[in-house]
Amino acid sequence: MTLFKALLALALLALAACEPPSSALRIGSSAPAFTLDRLDSAPVRFPDQYLNQVVAIRFWADWCPSCRSEMTALEPVYRQYRDRGLAILAVNVLQPPELVRPFVKQLGISYEVLLDLQGEVTRQYQVMALPVTYLIDRRGVIRGRIIGEATAEVFSREILGLL
Repeated sequence: MTLFKALLALALLALAACEPPSSALRIGSSAPAFTLDRLDSAPVRFPDQYLNQVVAIRFWADWCPSCRSEMTALEPVYRQYRDRGLAILAVNVLQPPELVRPFVKQLGISYEVLLDLQGEVTRQYQVMALPVTYLIDRRGVIRGRIIGEATAEVFSREILGLL
């Protein structure tokens, strides 16, 4: 019985370690600030460079099957609403520019692609699976989160209320 209790205690400790920290990101909380390199140019400082814009922060990788279709589906939505203040920051997770560049070029996307080479921002945003999109209002507050692939219709519906 003592072995069973010890194993149970270890299992509970392991589960507790998996619990989100008390600073878990919540709808209505401020979006964490970060600086990441763009794929082909100067670094991006969020939220400083996106004041008064609605920002969708997407986390993705080229090995994620639904990331490809979602990135393609969001491009026309971005083009339709960018003049109304929509910005999309597509944060690539842990992949070098040599892999990211041809993938992005093939998709023909025009929104910002950022490189999270060390996974720091991915951890900061508590991303556990891909794709994930955080929707940030013009004041830098998290107003929504889309877990999994978003269609153009779902994405449009979510951002329209923020624009």
